Amino acid sequence: MAVVREFTLPDLGEGLTGAEIVRWLVQVGDVVVVDQPVVEVETAKAMVDVPCPYGGVVTARYGEEGAEVPVGAPLITVAVPEGSDDGSAPPVTESAADGGSGNVLVGYGTAGPAARRRRVQLSPGPLRETVAVAPAGPLPVISPLVRRLAREHDVDLRQLKGSGPEGLILRADVERAVAASAPVAAPEPAPAVAPEGERVPLRGVRGAVADKLARSRREIPDATCWVDADATELLAARTVMNAAGGPKVSVLALLARICTAALARFPELNATVDREGREIIRLPDVHLGFAAQTDRGLVVPVVRDAQRRTIEGLSEEIARLTEAARTGTLAPAQLTGGTFTLNNYGVFGVDGSTPIINHPEAAMLGVGRITPKPWVHQGELAVRQVVQLSFTFDHRVCDGGTAGGFLRYVADCVEQPMVLLRRL
Repeated sequence: MAVVREFTLPDLGEGLTGAEIVRWLVQVGDVVVVDQPVVEVETAKAMVDVPCPYGGVVTARYGEEGAEVPVGAPLITVAVPEGSDDGSAPPVTESAADGGSGNVLVGYGTAGPAARRRRVQLSPGPLRETVAVAPAGPLPVISPLVRRLAREHDVDLRQLKGSGPEGLILRADVERAVAASAPVAAPEPAPAVAPEGERVPLRGVRGAVADKLARSRREIPDATCWVDADATELLAARTVMNAAGGPKVSVLALLARICTAALARFPELNATVDREGREIIRLPDVHLGFAAQTDRGLVVPVVRDAQRRTIEGLSEEIARLTEAARTGTLAPAQLTGGTFTLNNYGVFGVDGSTPIINHPEAAMLGVGRITPKPWVHQGELAVRQVVQLSFTFDHRVCDGGTAGGFLRYVADCVEQPMVLLRRL
């Protein structure tokens, strides 16, 4: 009688979870011996010949060449002769005098002279088997990765004593042999002693900002684009608005209103990314953060529901939050929940920057200083008030076309603010 054994794709190590069938080495009806390679597979790291731990007749084969097979999925089934040591030993062997083993080392072949073949009756009936018998003793190696590692480093497995059960040669045994044969490296020089200096603890506001910026750089695949814009008309519009009496309007408030209008046209940028759920969440309201430098460090107060506020209302709220930031009286709720950030680094007298996105938001608009520069205006060279706008965005939420469209719309509104004001 024969017992049918199922052989599944073994764990090939290195964290691999599956492999692709490259080439079958046996057909249904073929007779295999213990440790005979039955299939060639390709993992993410190497090509591997997979040996079968059973000896017998192949009764089924699973998967076509080119198919992906996960670890633990069946490869073949083998009819194993009853009483052959639970099916994991060779179905037949030569006598000790003949030196037969039935084991074949993948990649090395059978040691000694050419193997002889003979016909053996497995069970009563017509089923018969052809067995390859090698005169050399068995090599206690199962893992194809161990064999491949030995081949790559010219390690003779016959000279190793395995540390596994019943002398099984493990990967650690081969690695020890490789290390023992490697030349002794010269000792590395002692690391240089770090220079003494003032140590400033990263805590409080500075520590929180450091953690948030590091997380943003670590998690968000950001990209930046920028453009110069003629802000002469924007400043002129502000002058007219402030001359009319009533609450004064700041340049930052005008830029904030331009941002809310741009986000209405490009809502994919008022968003956040759910990494666990692999989803982009587009947010219905614009909670506009703006960077404010204080004696305690950089903070980002948030104007709630900015899209519902007028330019005057934005200006008043920005002024109120800025004063609270300077006096250190901002509540935690006023520093969280932003969906988009406006960063006016022009107050530091610089033209350009590549802002770091305020995690977990998806974009930030940076504004440089507004300064007189030569500019072609209406076909003639003139001195105009020019500003550089930089836009950093999370490339997961949109592509460059959307980001460029947003920035271009902002620049157009800066250059022609009356067009925007007429639409409000």
